[in-house]
Amino acid sequence: MKKFKLIAICLCCAVIFGGCVEKREEAKEMLSKSSEEDLHEMTTFAMDTVMQFSIYNENGEQLLTDAEQEIRRLERLFSVTMEGSEITKLNNQAGLGPVSLSEDTLKILNRGREIGDLTNYAFNITISPVVKAWGFTTDEEKHVPSQETLDSLLPLTNPKDLVINEGASTAELLKKGMAVDLGGIAKGYTSDAVTALLKEEGVTSGWFSLGGNVSVIGKKPDGEKWKVAIESPLDANDSVGILEVEDCAVITSGGYQRYFEENGKRYHHIINSNTGYPADKGLISVTIISKDGTKADGLSTALFVMGLDDATNLWRNSNDFEAVFVTADGKVIATEGAADFFTFDGTDNDFIYETIKR
Repeated sequence: MKKFKLIAICLCCAVIFGGCVEKREEAKEMLSKSSEEDLHEMTTFAMDTVMQFSIYNENGEQLLTDAEQEIRRLERLFSVTMEGSEITKLNNQAGLGPVSLSEDTLKILNRGREIGDLTNYAFNITISPVVKAWGFTTDEEKHVPSQETLDSLLPLTNPKDLVINEGASTAELLKKGMAVDLGGIAKGYTSDAVTALLKEEGVTSGWFSLGGNVSVIGKKPDGEKWKVAIESPLDANDSVGILEVEDCAVITSGGYQRYFEENGKRYHHIINSNTGYPADKGLISVTIISKDGTKADGLSTALFVMGLDDATNLWRNSNDFEAVFVTADGKVIATEGAADFFTFDGTDNDFIYETIKR
C-alpha cells in the first residue's frame, strides 16, 4: 500500500514540477522578448579607440547619447593631443607655474598619484617624456632611444614634482619638460563615470567596452552573469579563459599589441619608470577585476611592471581587486578570488593553469 502511495506522490510531484518548469520557461521566454525590445547598442570612436555599448532600458537610445557626451566631455579634459584640453595646458605650462583645473581633472590626477604611491610608482602618470622618446605617443617612427637620452629624461618623471593644490583648484609641473599622460588611467576613470551615469538613470543590466576596458552593470536580463574572455597574448583569435562577472570592471594590460622590433628584439609600450625601458619582469598579460574601474586600469599597468612576486604581495595586502596573470613561461595564474569565477581555457596554447592563495 505504501508503495502505491509513493508512486502516486511521485506522479503528483511530476505534474506539479512539470507545470513549474513550463511556467518558468514561459516566463523566461517573455523576459527575453521584453529584454530584446529594451536592448540598445552603440559603437563610437573616442579617446583614440573604438568603444561599444549594449544596455537594456526603455530609454536606452537617449541614455547612450548621454553616455557618449560624457565620454567626449572627459576626453576634452584629459587628452594629451587635443589643443585646449586641461592636460595639454598643464603640460605646456610645465616649469612656469600652476594651471587652474576642473574637479574631474584634479580628481584623476589625485587617483593617479594614489595608485603610484600604492605601487611604488610602477604606475607613473609623469612617465610621458620617456614614452615619447620611444615614439609610442608621437607620429615619429618608434625606435630605441640612446641611454644618454633616457638619462636626461628620467629626472623629469618624478611624480612628486606634480604639485596639486585642491584648495586653489590648481596643479603644477615643477620642471620644464615634464608632462602628464593619463593614457593608463583615463579609460578606467571614464568607465566609472559612465557606469555611475547609467545607473543613476535606472540601467540595471548592460556592458560596455572602452577599447578593451570592459565594464558590466548588474547581470544579463535572464539572470546570468556576463562572460568576459581574456585574450591570449599569443593568439588574438583565442582566449586563455572566461570570467563570469557582475557589477565590475575587467581591464587587461599587456605588451603584445603595441610594440615594435629593432635588431631582432621586440620592445613594447609599457615602460618601467626606474629604467626607462619596457618592463621585463616575466609577465605578458595582467587582467584586473574590480568594482573600481579607475584602480583596475592603473593596477593592470602597475602589476605588469612589478612582476608576479611583487604583484602577488600587493594583492595579498589588498581586498578590492582580483587578478589573472599570464607569464612568459606559459602559465595562467589566477588569484584565489578570481578562480571562483574564472574558467581556464588555455590548453590549446600549451598554457598551464595555477592559482594563488592568500
